[in-house]
Amino acid sequence: MEQNCPFCAVNETSEHGPMASNALAHICLDGFPVSKGHLLIIPNRHASDWFDLTSAEQQAIMELVKQGKQWLEERYQPDGYNIGMNCGAAAGQTVLHMHCHLIPRYAGDQHDPRGGVRWVIPEKADYWSGR
Repeated sequence: MEQNCPFCAVNETSEHGPMASNALAHICLDGFPVSKGHLLIIPNRHASDWFDLTSAEQQAIMELVKQGKQWLEERYQPDGYNIGMNCGAAAGQTVLHMHCHLIPRYAGDQHDPRGGVRWVIPEKADYWSGR
């Protein structure tokens, strides 16, 4: 447990506490959701990013991504998903406790969703236009 880490402080009694878990990780609703049902999958051990996790922790995260998808399908029936992790400040990571975003996407939530995660660098996102 790391002092001042918001994800280390999350527990089952908090507003955004775990909704599902396994031995090494848990799922929470995102406190600042991008879309209805936006989930975070978080390792229990404080680790800065995906590359600091053990293979077992990485596997545990991926198992919970599948469980999270099932939970979202039952409740919201999204039309697609973005799955992402920010690793390091240059990649936009602001909370230095690894977390995986499972973002449900809905038809029409963006005018043109092509390129998906490529929009982190907007001038390179629409490769299909030949810019």
